[in-house]
Amino acid sequence: MISKKKAIIYGIVLVVVTALFTSTFQIALGDKVVISKDMYEGYKKYNKMVGLEGMIKEDFYQKPTDKKLVDGAIKGLFSGLDDPYSQYYTKEEFERLKEQTSGSYVGIGIYISPTSEDDYITVIAPIEGSPAEKSGVQSGDKIIKVDGKPVFSKNSDEAVGMMKGKAGTEVELTLNRDGKEFNVKVKREEIVSKSIESEMLEDGIGYIKIISFSENTYKDFKAALNKLQEKGIKGLVLDVRDNGGGLLDICQKIADELIGEGTIVYTKDNKGNTEYLKSGKGKVDLPIAILTNKGSASASEILTGALLDNKAGISVGTTTFGKGLVQSVRELKDGTGYKLTTAQYFTPDGDYINGKGIKPTIEEKNETKQLDVATKWIKDQMK
Repeated sequence: MISKKKAIIYGIVLVVVTALFTSTFQIALGDKVVISKDMYEGYKKYNKMVGLEGMIKEDFYQKPTDKKLVDGAIKGLFSGLDDPYSQYYTKEEFERLKEQTSGSYVGIGIYISPTSEDDYITVIAPIEGSPAEKSGVQSGDKIIKVDGKPVFSKNSDEAVGMMKGKAGTEVELTLNRDGKEFNVKVKREEIVSKSIESEMLEDGIGYIKIISFSENTYKDFKAALNKLQEKGIKGLVLDVRDNGGGLLDICQKIADELIGEGTIVYTKDNKGNTEYLKSGKGKVDLPIAILTNKGSASASEILTGALLDNKAGISVGTTTFGKGLVQSVRELKDGTGYKLTTAQYFTPDGDYINGKGIKPTIEEKNETKQLDVATKWIKDQMK
């Protein structure tokens, strides 16, 4: 067992190293370090952890690396928040996270999220045309194992890394659907996510499907909207079904095109500070219906709430996923990074949707009929 003296030395080392990054470090006198009482009180809580590090290094049957121990300790710091959305990322993991918003990677093509109901990874939706969709993966499926290894929401990034790999290779998912477990083999492919699809429907109604809110989505949305307006559309259907969300600033730009002057969303942090995201005066002066389902999450819900609360349109379909928390993503100097839930968000009318979602203006559970219901409503507004 590690000696008491060595444990104390580890504690002093921790304080000294940390002190180098603060202005309250005082002075070294020979082999003694003088620090402020506040600093000592602030850092002595980590002495147990550093002491245990020494014990592990002395007694563990293999030689652990400092990097893995430090990464594990930092990951533990975030897991102590009991928040499935807050995580620390190693350099490799953070690179994978950035891929998710770039629109191109090799994998199986699914949007996933933790939920408050259990510790499993939940499929929000498979990407349209992706290997996952072709293999039968559905919205709401729980991922229990990847290649036989149990996975949970707390290690969702590890699971994502396991699902990615060389194009043409297979990965086996163990899924739980409605209480029944089964295995699905999915062949990995290069996933090039289209962010927008659009077309002209009958009777002068435009249709835009927003597949994700990624880096190029607003540019693609604006181009699609302009093209439809050139054709003289008289109404607009937006489709965010199975859209798991993405970048808030992209959602804000799209909402700004649609709702006119008003509030898009507002957030509250742990200090009670409130921040409002506003839109300008310009708007698409058309009847708008937005299609939603249980796979519509995060940015999709922000856009839906903005349309509804600003009386700029209605929603058709089923209740959305229910994610009302805002994450900030930060990259650190060494290439690592973290995602931290920093605020709750509220729709313009003050509705907190986390865990309950947004109910549609017109409920239609049959997805094959939802577009028809939306276009009928728009036609009634055009009369």
